Order: sequence, then C-alpha cells, then structure tokens
Amino acid sequence: MRNTLAIARRELHGYFASPIAYILVGLFALIFGWMFYSFLSFFSEQSLRMQQFGMGGPQTLNVNEMLVRPLLLQAGIIILIFIPTLTMRTFAEEKRSGTIELLLTSPLTDWEIVLGKFVGAFALYALMIGLTALNLIWLFAYGDPEVAPIVTGYLGLLLLGGGFIAIGLFLSNLTRNQIVAGLLTYAVLLMLLLVAWVGEGGGPIARGVVAALSVFQHFEDFSKGVVDTQHVIYYLSVIAFGLFLTARSVDADRWRG
Repeated sequence: MRNTLAIARRELHGYFASPIAYILVGLFALIFGWMFYSFLSFFSEQSLRMQQFGMGGPQTLNVNEMLVRPLLLQAGIIILIFIPTLTMRTFAEEKRSGTIELLLTSPLTDWEIVLGKFVGAFALYALMIGLTALNLIWLFAYGDPEVAPIVTGYLGLLLLGGGFIAIGLFLSNLTRNQIVAGLLTYAVLLMLLLVAWVGEGGGPIARGVVAALSVFQHFEDFSKGVVDTQHVIYYLSVIAFGLFLTARSVDADRWRG
C-alpha cells in the first residue's frame, strides 16, 4: 500500500508540475459551469411560462428531472474528451523519457505501479468532478432539490470515469507517444459511445446486448437516483479488467527489458 501511495503522489506531482492539471480542472469547470447556466436558464424560463399560464407555478417543475439529471448526463459525455488527456502521459511519457526502466527495475510489483498510477489519475479526476458540485449550491440556496439523485449521479460519474481511466492506462502503456496514446483512448471511448447510439436503432436483442455492455447506459440509473448493484458491479468489472490488461502489459515490458 505504501508503494502504491508513493507512486500515486508522484503521479499527482507530475500533473501539477505541468499545466495539464490546471488546464483540465479549469476547462472542465468552465464547460460544466456553462452547461449549468444553460440548463438553469431553460428551467427558469419554463417555470415563468407555467406561472404566466396559471399551470401551478414553478414548484410543479422537478429541478432534478429538468436540470440536474440532464446536466450530469451531459457531463458523462464531456468527460470522454478529458480522460484521454488525463491518462495519455501515465506510461507513454515514462517510456519516452526512459524513467520506466527505473520503475521496472525497482522492487515495485506490476500491480503497485499500475494501482499507483490509477489512484493518481483518479484523484485528479475526482477533484475535477468534485469542484463542479459548487455550482449546485445555488440550487440549494434558492430551491429544494433532492439530494439523493445528486449524490448517486456523482457516484456514477466517478465509476464511469474510473472505467475510462483504467482503459486509458492500458492504451498509454502500448506506445511511447503521448499524442498517440491520447488519440487511441479517445477513439476507443468514442466507439463505446457510438455503439450505444447505434444499438438504439437495432432490434430488441441488439438493444438488450448494447444495454448490457454500454458504459453509458449503465450510468443513466445513477442520474435518476438509483444505485443498482448490477451497474456498480459492471463498472468495477470494467475498472478491474482495464487494470488487469495494464498489469499484464507492464509485466510483458518487464520481461522484454
């Protein structure tokens, strides 16, 4: 555990020693804030219209359904753009600079290296996601949103991002070039998104298969305030499989020297 945490701290230091962490966190906060403002403006406009037409006033609109849920669903798609930048340097930069040799010849195990890099990248991702919750304070200041769907929505974002990071780590270890690693990760994550959309146009069997495999469709229930153990196990399996592939890949590098 101590070695894993040491690798995680080293990884985090690497992020903040370069502009990557500040750009990722700042840009994601900016985009999320803009989406929040857009959904809030739409919600306010619809509330005023209902009030004008005597349809029961703004309290008849559900802020969770009309604002929070679509906001978190959009955030789940937006992170697809950010994760490749977060993971592309994890192994590719180590290989380019030659520092991977130090790691592979150290007493560290493959899993300590992989888990350390995963924890470091996930910690920065959690910070990136966590800061966006500050926007939702406005909802509690001027409204009465339900807390449970917000908490489960953020839990879903963390699990979804964890799966993406595990995939990104594996792809980063396949190359010495950060740009190639980033593009590979982006292509794979985009394919996962497109498969979900293509499956919606298929027959019942195709839709069932896609619903079972799609990383995005498993996220929808979290945004509704539902924590289904099936979805949690699915994301944990994706994370475990991605980390397993990464560990096997690191082991192959160690034997190749």
